[in-house]
Formats: sequence, structure tokens, C-alpha cells
Amino acid sequence: MDILLWHEILEPYELAVKELQVKFRHLIKEHHGKGLYSPIESVSGRVKSVSSILEKMQRKGIAPEDMEEQVEDIAGIRIICQFVEDIEKVADLIQKRSDIEIKSEKDYIRHMKESGYRSYHLIVYYTVETMNGPKRIQVEIQIRTMAMDFWATIEHSLQYKYKANIPDHIRERLSAAAKAIIVLDNEMSSVRSEIMDAQNSSQMQRNLITDILNNIENLYKLTNKREVEKIQDEFYHIYAQNDLQELKRFHKELDLIAEGYRAQAITDEL
Repeated sequence: MDILLWHEILEPYELAVKELQVKFRHLIKEHHGKGLYSPIESVSGRVKSVSSILEKMQRKGIAPEDMEEQVEDIAGIRIICQFVEDIEKVADLIQKRSDIEIKSEKDYIRHMKESGYRSYHLIVYYTVETMNGPKRIQVEIQIRTMAMDFWATIEHSLQYKYKANIPDHIRERLSAAAKAIIVLDNEMSSVRSEIMDAQNSSQMQRNLITDILNNIENLYKLTNKREVEKIQDEFYHIYAQNDLQELKRFHKELDLIAEGYRAQAITDEL
């Protein structure tokens, strides 16, 4: 199979990865825009390299004509969560999507691999539009916590270095680290509600500040500079207090003021 043919085969997979990253990142943005906690912390993706695809085909005895059906992880998406509880929520979000069809699931959270690896895997079908028409792509989606991802990244590097023959003493340390990751995730879950409250408050404050600054900027176009500078000074005073309730009050009052000036501007135009 020559290089040009590989490029033609892998191009739709690259498109699928790009589109899915955009869609999952938009989910994060939607949650934050509504002042809600997002179960998705971050998203990344990749298309398997040609050498990795060939190695897997050789290891599993996959014929070239069966590659796209049997190599299920040519396209990969990794979704990172803060808490173990978020993993199931993200899986539910994916299962309910009309643009994604679930092919299979593997729960390595409840059924940890012998090595200590933990993650939730979905093999899904996703359709991309190409110049030759729609193409149905298989994508592997991995969902895990930040702690699980740290462990998996280290283990993957060691597997690469030792060609799957990791020395026993290192395996023992990896196993001990995997147990420590479980303890860490459990400890984080125990304070999950407090962390979520803090993050939601922080996100809400950022949204309020953005709206307030946009309103102040628009007021410069609707009224005289001196009036806007008074409003701006009041905002800086409230901002310095770091009081979310006061910020909410000011935001509400500013909305009414801005609406009044907009109505007046429309009347003047008429």
C-alpha cells in the first residue's frame, strides 16, 4: 500500500477526529455558558500512525482488506474527567447523541486490567461527509479521570520502551501506583460536591463579568462618557469586594440601565 493510498484512507479519520473534538468541546462551552458544571474536563484526539496500524495488523493477523473493519481504533478520542462519577455521565451523553452510534463498550473501571489500567472505552460509528459522499468511520472513545490518564500515559511509555516486556520490579511499582490512583480518585470523589460548588461559582463569576464588561462597552455608544465612567467605577469597586451576590445585583441593575438606554436610542431614531 503506497503513501498516497494511505493518505486517502486516513483522511476521513482525521476529519472525524477534528469534528468530534469540536463537538465535545462545544459541550463543555455549553455547560459553562449556562453556569453548569461540565463532566468533561478536556478532549484530545489522534489518528493512529501508519506504523502503528501495520504493527497491529501483523500482531492480530488482519488482512489489508479487513483493516477498516477490524482495526477499530484508527481514530481515537480521549475525554478527561475530574471525577470517576463523571465518566458514566459522559458515556450517557454520548449514547444519547443522534450523530453517534455505539458499536461496543468495555468498562475497565469496574473491571480493571491486570496491569492496573482503568478507563471506559466506547467503539462508535460516526459519519463524515467527503467529496465521494458520506463515510461511516469507527472511532474509539476513551473516557477516564486525570489520575487514570497520568497512570496510563506512563504505562504506555514503558510498554513502548520495553516492547511489552516490562521487568517484574517495574510492573510491581506500576501496580502499586494503580492502587494509589484508585485511592486518589476516591478521595477526590469524597469532596466532589465542594469542588463543584467552588468551580460553578467561579464560572458564574466569569460569565457575569463578561456580560457586565460587554454592557459597559455598548453603553459608550449609547450615552455620554461621564455617565459610563461612573458605572465603570462602581463595577471596579464591586469587583474588588469579590462578592458574588453583589456582582449579581450589579449585573441585574446594569441590564435594566442598558435596556433603558437602548429603548431611548430607538425612540430618538424614530
